[in-house]
Amino acid sequence: MVTPRTASQSSQSGSVPAPGGGSDRQRWIALVGIALGVALVIMDATIANVALPVVIRDLGLTATETQWMNAIYSLVFAALILLAGRLSDIHGRRLMLLAGLTLFMLASLAVGSAPTPAFLIGARLVQGIGAAFVMPSTLSTINALFHGRERAIAFAVYGSMIGGMAAVGPLLGGWLATDFSWRWAFWINIPFSLAAIVVAVRYVPETRDPNVRHGIDVPGTLLASIGMTAIVYGLIESSQYGWLAGPSGEFSPVPWAIGGGLALMAAFVAVERRRERADLPVLAHLGMFAVPTFRYGLIAALIVSLGEFGMLFVLPLLLQGAMGYDAIHTGWIMMALAGGTFLSSGMVPRATRRLGQRAVVRLGLALEAVAIAGLALALPTGHWQVAGILAVYGVGVGLATAQLTNTILEDVPVAQSGEASGMTTTVRQIGTSLGIALLGGLLISGLTSGTRDGLEAAGAPPAVVDSLVEVVRESVGAAIPGLAADPATAQAADIAADALIDAAKLTTGIAAGVLGIGVLATIALPRREEDDDAAAPAPSSPAAAG
Repeated sequence: MVTPRTASQSSQSGSVPAPGGGSDRQRWIALVGIALGVALVIMDATIANVALPVVIRDLGLTATETQWMNAIYSLVFAALILLAGRLSDIHGRRLMLLAGLTLFMLASLAVGSAPTPAFLIGARLVQGIGAAFVMPSTLSTINALFHGRERAIAFAVYGSMIGGMAAVGPLLGGWLATDFSWRWAFWINIPFSLAAIVVAVRYVPETRDPNVRHGIDVPGTLLASIGMTAIVYGLIESSQYGWLAGPSGEFSPVPWAIGGGLALMAAFVAVERRRERADLPVLAHLGMFAVPTFRYGLIAALIVSLGEFGMLFVLPLLLQGAMGYDAIHTGWIMMALAGGTFLSSGMVPRATRRLGQRAVVRLGLALEAVAIAGLALALPTGHWQVAGILAVYGVGVGLATAQLTNTILEDVPVAQSGEASGMTTTVRQIGTSLGIALLGGLLISGLTSGTRDGLEAAGAPPAVVDSLVEVVRESVGAAIPGLAADPATAQAADIAADALIDAAKLTTGIAAGVLGIGVLATIALPRREEDDDAAAPAPSSPAAAG
């Protein structure tokens, strides 16, 4: 059974001082290297979004391949991160960080050199493997190096990096795709990865769990990996095959994939419990869910990631396909998100002292939900309005992300922080994959049906309708600007653009609802002494203070 960490446990085995006497300077430089590593991983999850329409046109990606290009990264990330967290506890977190950064760098070279969609998706898969080894190493190292007030500041830096780079990625991807090539959106990872490796080698200390049992849980790893892959496969392919049957009544693998995936995940839970009772190595100590902050924090993180990254997948396709912006302008609009995130991240420590950690998380998530709901209501609108809404959304991201991570890990023993960090990131990446699959599938479905209905209402011949719908659907709207440039298909382009806007309004509205559910999930987070202290009014006089 995992028990919450007490103050005396915060310095137990697994927390190793930094080299050179563990000076403050070296620890904070180590944090810079760690933050740079996590920034690359997060940035690569979003940098492709703005460049995506350009990639679609260059390599001829289909709608399903478009979803897989992003989802495969998050899916492999989620499938392997628990294993990576355990390996980091056993063999050393810095070692796994360096291995992950090296593999990520080499895969980035391959992604940028991809000649075909299949090669591109395969290289993104390898990128996900590298990312899976980076993330738990960064979280668990921060958890071991910093304590007390410093720990809150360190996680604020970490959280602002996640939120900020999620927005800087689209700007960087848009600039490179517009002025150079979409391939540089991935090659840019190479120099930054080298810089992170140099800092990690010089300043990041090696930490591990000295009490962890060696050995790998092979059955648990296979069940979790295959189960999650099957579920996401079914969700993505639902837009192609239908939920129960294809368009002409043909067999659909979707219900079988999702049902089989859920069965495998249930088997995973049963196997892990049996192995834990038998005192065998496990992939995930499910007893960790007995810690309330860990359990309810993960539920909130899953829901929030689903809404956030599903929306980030949809928005660049809308801005470029229906609203006429190119990649660089789309990147600038989404840069407003980074501005809001960096603005709010500096407010996190003070806001946490005044309001309490739980209240800051809830306020951030509420701002995210309100901003995305406003976007759904405002579309179509001008770029300044979109940027303003995204700035508010970014403020919410900056407030919520760091403190939610801190909340999830704060009661977990430091010696198990690698495993807990892996579980945290696994849940976030599952949410990301589900968001892309569900909201991306909904966008494609709405775009397809709306375009077909509009063309039929305009009196287009059935053969023309089928041809144009296929072009629009398979490009996920990226073909709309090309259709608009041809007078023969300009009317069809207008119809498809309207269909994409309507589909995006519905999709972002659902994303706002999902984020609202995330706000409700934070209500279950237990109150802590510091939350009560923050909520208590300041004494008005010496007598009151006494």
